[in-house]
Amino acid sequence: MPNRLADSTSPYLQQHAHQPVDWQPWDEAAFAEARERQVPVFLSVGYAACHWCHVMAHESFDDPEIAALLNENFVAIKVDREEHPDVDAVHMFATQALTGRGGWPMSAFLTPEGDPFFAGTYFPPEPAHGLPSFRQVVEALSQAWTERRDEVLSSASTVRGELAKLGAATQPNDALPGSRETLELLGKDYDLIHGGFGGAPKFPPPTVLDALLVKGDPTSLDMAQLTCEAMARGGVHDQLGGGFHRYSVDAGWAVPHFEKMLYDNALLLGTYCRAWRRTADHDPDKRALFERVIYGTVEFLVDELRTEQGGFAASLDADSCDIRGAVHEGIYYVWNRDLLVDALGSEDAEWAADVFHVTVPGTFEHGLSTLQLRKRVDWARLEPIMATLKKVRDERFRPARDDKVVAAWNGLLIDSLVTAALMFDEPEWLEVARACAEMVWSTHVVDGRLVRTSRDGVAGRAPGVTEDHAALALGFGQLAGATGDGVWLERATWLLDRAEELFAAEDGGWFDAEQQPTLPSRPRELTDNPTPSATATMVHALRLVGLLSGDDRLLDRSERGAATTWATVAATPRFAGWSLADALVREEARRGLRPGVAVIVDEAGDPFNELTRAAWRMAPAGTAIVTGRPGTVGFGDNFEDRGSGGRSRAYVCRGTVCFDPVDQYTELKTPLWSRC
Repeated sequence: MPNRLADSTSPYLQQHAHQPVDWQPWDEAAFAEARERQVPVFLSVGYAACHWCHVMAHESFDDPEIAALLNENFVAIKVDREEHPDVDAVHMFATQALTGRGGWPMSAFLTPEGDPFFAGTYFPPEPAHGLPSFRQVVEALSQAWTERRDEVLSSASTVRGELAKLGAATQPNDALPGSRETLELLGKDYDLIHGGFGGAPKFPPPTVLDALLVKGDPTSLDMAQLTCEAMARGGVHDQLGGGFHRYSVDAGWAVPHFEKMLYDNALLLGTYCRAWRRTADHDPDKRALFERVIYGTVEFLVDELRTEQGGFAASLDADSCDIRGAVHEGIYYVWNRDLLVDALGSEDAEWAADVFHVTVPGTFEHGLSTLQLRKRVDWARLEPIMATLKKVRDERFRPARDDKVVAAWNGLLIDSLVTAALMFDEPEWLEVARACAEMVWSTHVVDGRLVRTSRDGVAGRAPGVTEDHAALALGFGQLAGATGDGVWLERATWLLDRAEELFAAEDGGWFDAEQQPTLPSRPRELTDNPTPSATATMVHALRLVGLLSGDDRLLDRSERGAATTWATVAATPRFAGWSLADALVREEARRGLRPGVAVIVDEAGDPFNELTRAAWRMAPAGTAIVTGRPGTVGFGDNFEDRGSGGRSRAYVCRGTVCFDPVDQYTELKTPLWSRC
């Protein structure tokens, strides 16, 4: 008989709906039952693409005896961290405070009032590697609750005090962090050999790369481009199918953790566009590599993650089955020389093994290798080989897809798709972005409120958090600028106004979510995780929408919010990439290069006219770009009294300074980059 997870829109929760554990979703009813029964809560947090979440589910939650122990002594709650990032953030903070480490699956034990008193991550079915078995943990905590409850409640009270720090107010900084000092600090963590930051495991750092690409000075540009090139050539990049895996287990980007997340690929698509435009024409190999990444990533997203409704699914699993039906991580993506011979014949296989660094001992495990591009490539010969290998790989058992649609991640993708479409003259990509935006708006706005997720066109129950409102506003703003459709700007403004109502903090920043009665604190994080901080995304969205609409209220709000991030940027720039990017834009503004608006008036309203595409390729970071017919409405006074003269014409304004209109793309750089 299914439990209460059976009607969830989360595939991860659906995977647990028929287990013997009497799982409940995160809601007040579950905590009410715990208070009525006077038993603690067991909270298990994970997500569909999490390898060890599946392992623990099979080893422990499928076990009828362990399930009986849980059901008798606890109320068991299962949470998809992608649906409830606020729940995940609070309890991850508690887990790290209690154990010194974190990760998923996350296993937390709470009082009936919701205060954590014990936490961990994966627990094995039998004691191993210094860890107790999950059964031992459950039995010990049940006994402690029964026999030493005062000690448990005292511990929970201490943890609650630590959790209060999550929502602490910041002290807005009056001084922008200096770019020289901040970039020097960032450079200390830079890997001169492999690119990226830190050692193994190594995560793609798109938000930091975006910051390094703001100014384009030689040192920053070298760090960004080396990292982009190293990732593009490494096993962390799916050489055959496009897109990127979650992270590399080594420092050299060779062997990934194989899950593929929408948010990583949405962000990296935009980053590679910005890296491509900063790459000089005299480096054609690098430009070709970055362009290949961009086209391959869009192809992966559309082919693998786009849903029937037009939105984009959350992720692909790391695991899949081999030919015998056994489940392995990464088996879908790896090769050995025999497999290459079977697919290509001996001559091409020998050449491909050398190009892709498929070795006899293997670069992965069991004699298998990821595909890497460690040397210059003869693309004319390689491309048909890659097509053959892709066709063969498509016949393997595919990784499972978590097909829920997350509002924030789709907003980030809309932003990047619009950028890519306009830079590379790809109208179909713009239509994909528009369809995605229509799907999210029509499905995720329910009774005047934004919800975070949907599945198969059905909205979920989890409320939208700050990053959902901000990322969608950013994507909608970019779409408004590209299409000249003021409806998208109106919707973006509505999202930002709702975010202000729901999440604003007294110090000028924003909380990450609304306060929940069952959460012991209200989360607020100014550093980036895999996605930009909600505050940084709000700052970017407010500036873009404010410039496009001419609404000084939004621009002022962006400035106030940005000031709450500057101390974090100065202290830990590696973990505040989009806030650093914003700070660098503001520093340039104080030197005369203020963020402005490039208005391209086109008689036909063609978003792919020559002037518009040039603007998207060359405008300074922070510039808002809008294209429309003469008299276009919905963008403040940006189109007022501005004609096209029967052709495309660009008007660039920054603050109170407007430059003479230009008709030729070769003349556009001067108004875009002149300081005033």
